[in-house]
Amino acid sequence: MTPQRMTPPEDVTVEGLDGSAAGKAEGDFALVYAEAFAEPPYRETEDDVVAAFRRFRSQARKRTFRAALARTADGTPVGMAYGWVLGSRSGWWDSLTGPVSDEMRREDGHRTFGLMELAVRPMWRGNGIARRLHGTLLGALDAERVLLDVHPASEAARAAYRSWGYRKVGEAIPWDGAALHDVLILDLGRAPTRDGVPRCQDLSGRSWNSTGVDAGPGRDGLGLRLTSLVEQVCGVRACGS
Repeated sequence: MTPQRMTPPEDVTVEGLDGSAAGKAEGDFALVYAEAFAEPPYRETEDDVVAAFRRFRSQARKRTFRAALARTADGTPVGMAYGWVLGSRSGWWDSLTGPVSDEMRREDGHRTFGLMELAVRPMWRGNGIARRLHGTLLGALDAERVLLDVHPASEAARAAYRSWGYRKVGEAIPWDGAALHDVLILDLGRAPTRDGVPRCQDLSGRSWNSTGVDAGPGRDGLGLRLTSLVEQVCGVRACGS
């Protein structure tokens, strides 16, 4: 059965957050995470959620951590996304099962934003919220590219990422016991700033900071239209946690 949509999209705001602000909203992120990833193919348990948010606390302290949080007018959290810029000694590429070029693997602490999680609660899917989360998060970046792992059973999610412009560059087992994931990259076509800190303006020219809000539905800052495919699956798992 298709879940009933709870809130018109114009009543949902999407807010860009830095690590400090995201840490203060941990409960909202956890609520979305727990509900979205309880469904197949993830089937995360309460213990999994607790472990994930122990990691979240340290992740949010990273200087380049950025997040986006969608809420209804009454403050109910309905979707979230987060990630950070990969360090120069990131082990991400080591999880690939096949070779890629040295240039593809090259990280300098500025070049690549790792999109770790992107999810919308089931009752609020189909309103374009995932698209807006993605646009808000990426609009604040100065990285050259975005990297993510997507679950092999998430066929609709993989199709949606392709519609955004992502391309597959390999396959990986992102953590012990994980299924084989597709590794996808989105080239942003711009050079990063040298401090590696995401910029404070999205690609459509709107301001963005730890309290910035993108309340408008429609096209995101990348000018890419995301179909509802991304919200037909249970949360859109970007990377293994």
